[in-house]
Amino acid sequence: YIPGSGSEAFKGVSLFLGVIFSLGSSSVISNVIAGYTMVYRRAFHIGDRVRINEHMGDVTETRLLVTHLRTPKNEEIVIPNSVILNSSVMNYSLLARQGKLILHTPVGIGYETPWRQVEAMLLLAADRTEGFLKDPKPFVLQTALGDFAVTYEINVYCDNAQAMAELYTRLYRNILDVF
Repeated sequence: YIPGSGSEAFKGVSLFLGVIFSLGSSSVISNVIAGYTMVYRRAFHIGDRVRINEHMGDVTETRLLVTHLRTPKNEEIVIPNSVILNSSVMNYSLLARQGKLILHTPVGIGYETPWRQVEAMLLLAADRTEGFLKDPKPFVLQTALGDFAVTYEINVYCDNAQAMAELYTRLYRNILDVF
């Protein structure tokens, strides 16, 4: 019923617009499907501290097309659900609720210091740090024998994913004090 709809120019333009619309809507459709899939996947909930690709933050909102994260630096990140569906998601809050979230940091100490002494000092620093769980107990790994130093890794359990940055700072300060 549109005037001129029988012309070849109208048919060409409408075909062109149809192709553009279908190509443009493919990402929208993939985000919608990903949004519905994420409901059943249950990788995270609102309030959880997660890492999606290189982005870490608290989930503030989940919508049909996108998920909103607020970083510890108070930045708002909007991630398309299709990206989340095709990425690995690390849910720190889920592990923290189970008491299985391990915070760890490497420390390089020269070969002249006995390893038993280094391990005892790292465990003392962890024990002095408020906010870590006492059970399961912290543990130390030797992760590398470098040219000039042994790399140790102190591992501690915590149950508060939102306090990760503050807990790391406290741990670093106690390591410096003990050493």
